Amino acid sequence: MLHIKNLKYHPPASHTEILRSVNFEISPQQLGLAIGPSGSGKTTLLEILSGLAEPTSGQVLWRDRELLPEQLRQLAGLVFQFPERHFCGSTILEELRLGHPEIGSEQIKVALEEVGLSHLSLQASPYALSGGQQRRLALAVQLIRQPQILLLDEPTAGLDWSMRRQLVALLGKLKQHWSLLVVTHDAGELLEIADRCWTIDRGKLQQLTVDN
Repeated sequence: MLHIKNLKYHPPASHTEILRSVNFEISPQQLGLAIGPSGSGKTTLLEILSGLAEPTSGQVLWRDRELLPEQLRQLAGLVFQFPERHFCGSTILEELRLGHPEIGSEQIKVALEEVGLSHLSLQASPYALSGGQQRRLALAVQLIRQPQILLLDEPTAGLDWSMRRQLVALLGKLKQHWSLLVVTHDAGELLEIADRCWTIDRGKLQQLTVDN
């Protein structure tokens, strides 16, 4: 279980706290959804949970053990908003192996099967894929690391209705094996698969009732 206790983030350059006493839990095989406008603290929260930023105070615990940023980088897999803009490999194979040259063909096969891309050639360019396929590849890049929790920033942004539905169905499948935290300004179909839901505004998190 991921347990966040009294998490605060107040960078020196800011007059106000970006995150204010954030508390929540996500259990295994659950998808948590935080909904809020731009500037509400959504991305900052993911950066802290993925170990890219350090909170001013508070605790991030996994299975009742407090984790430091370097430990969070091993625990969590973060998929940025518009992840296709961050692709660096010239082929799907290169993209999956970036920073992990030791990854074997079986691991690659399993990761691509998880996201429904096993039919693609490993020599295909990531930039030749459809928008929905690119988002799936970005997920595979994280899954191949075998994280305990997946963090997604606006995963459906910029996708048409059909691709949004496909991606939401995929996330619903992935939560059978992983904990997920999704942040978005537009919940839409994501509400259908959320187990826990919060609003976030000006750094404050408030729980909503989910009726699935």
